[in-house]
Amino acid sequence: MSTKDVRVGVILAAGLGTRMRPLTYIMPKPMLPLGTKPILQHIIEWMRDNGIEEIYVLTSYLSKFIESYFGDGSEFGIRIKYIRSDRPLGSGGQLKIAEPYVHETFILSYCDVVTNLNLRDVIDFHFRKGAVVTMVLTRYKEKLRFGHIVLNEDMKVIEWREKPEIEMLINTGIYVFEPLIFKYINDGEVVGMDEVVTRVMKDSGRVYGYIADDAEFIDIGDYDSYIRACDEYIKKFGRI
Repeated sequence: MSTKDVRVGVILAAGLGTRMRPLTYIMPKPMLPLGTKPILQHIIEWMRDNGIEEIYVLTSYLSKFIESYFGDGSEFGIRIKYIRSDRPLGSGGQLKIAEPYVHETFILSYCDVVTNLNLRDVIDFHFRKGAVVTMVLTRYKEKLRFGHIVLNEDMKVIEWREKPEIEMLINTGIYVFEPLIFKYINDGEVVGMDEVVTRVMKDSGRVYGYIADDAEFIDIGDYDSYIRACDEYIKKFGRI
């Protein structure tokens, strides 16, 4: 199977954007500009260009801004539908409201990650593994601010690593889900995606991680990262 076999995308766009205040007092976070487009438009166009034909945008806070801008999606070459909740439910609980509409394998993206990831490779991996959940992961490195001291059982210092660099795999906020995922979320439950995926791990264990070494990811999780992302786009425009 290939990317063409996955037609549906879901975007979580219902958060309050508290870490982006005061910008998000009057505009939802997905509609903040990145370059010449709202953040959400970058995500929608990325899905469209990777073979997704229909997108469900899960909204709540200031949803009218999103719905009035994108409409039915025809202007952007894709079908867009909106599912609105009347209260915050967490990333996992928010996904549950899509259950009546999504009955096949689908791509899910948070509304604050912009990427050039090739979905074909991810979805081929998902089907080969027979996964219920495939998480897209990327490598993250950070240099610690402090020295790392290692003690033995006698409290004797046996190693001193001054400001070491640590490396780990982190979640990008992009997933491939089977519709079976809805089974692990209760109606009206306020729950994060981490808890939902953990439930799958404990039940069937069919959760896999795809390491996207060849892709770029821009995470716009807070005000500082948003400013950095905007600066990067300005530099790209300059080179163009």
